[in-house]
Amino acid sequence: MSSIVSFAVPTATSAPTGATNTYLVGSRGSILVDPAGRTPALDRAVDERSVDHLLVTHTHPDHVGAVAEYAATTGATLWAHSRYRDRFERATGVEPDRTFADGDEVVSGDGTRVVVVETPGHAPDHLAFVVGESALVGDLAMAEGSVLVGDDGDLSAYLTSLDRLLALAPSRCYPGHGPPIEEPEPTLSRLIDHRRERERRVLAAVRSGCETVDAIVESAYEKDLSGLEELAAQAVRAHVRKLASEGEIEWDGGCARTVDSRDR
Repeated sequence: MSSIVSFAVPTATSAPTGATNTYLVGSRGSILVDPAGRTPALDRAVDERSVDHLLVTHTHPDHVGAVAEYAATTGATLWAHSRYRDRFERATGVEPDRTFADGDEVVSGDGTRVVVVETPGHAPDHLAFVVGESALVGDLAMAEGSVLVGDDGDLSAYLTSLDRLLALAPSRCYPGHGPPIEEPEPTLSRLIDHRRERERRVLAAVRSGCETVDAIVESAYEKDLSGLEELAAQAVRAHVRKLASEGEIEWDGGCARTVDSRDR
């Protein structure tokens, strides 16, 4: 079984943990995943190991803050999603050495094998990495709470990615934020159910006459959103885009309305 060691790196993340998980994978810590920033503990761990490969689950800023530095200090092979090479360079400031796609494997010098799984939705370039019976899932899932699907996300793709991870049936998942997911199946099912319920509330809000994002947020959420208003607005926009793409509502980017049943 490959070793997976986590380091909580303080970042400017919207996650309630205030930190992003960076992982060293392999018996000699030969694969570095999501170097979000530098900490003394992570520096020591990297110095004590021989890092062969550097991977990221996606290129949101809170996951790539120290990619360039660790690529330079370790000499590791730097990998990027094959369809998002330019996005990777813009986010990290460095060019990848190699690219990979769904189903590819990265094999380190200590024999650790990582299988690449495309899991878009939270971000268009989002990936998960399967290591044995475990999976590093980035911002696809969290042990507690829900994952933001924001303005650069795709809710339909996100739900499909959750279904895909469910089908892979990992025994444990290592998320980008928070503790390991010890029971993936109920956690992933909870996240799917949460999104389906939020979608029902958003659709009901539009059908009740709510047209703007602010009005939909007020109707669809039954909790205090102090400090979270923008995140809720992003989530609602993601739901509205999905509903519009499925013909459930009309959305012009600012105003939502129901679709006359005669037009469907």
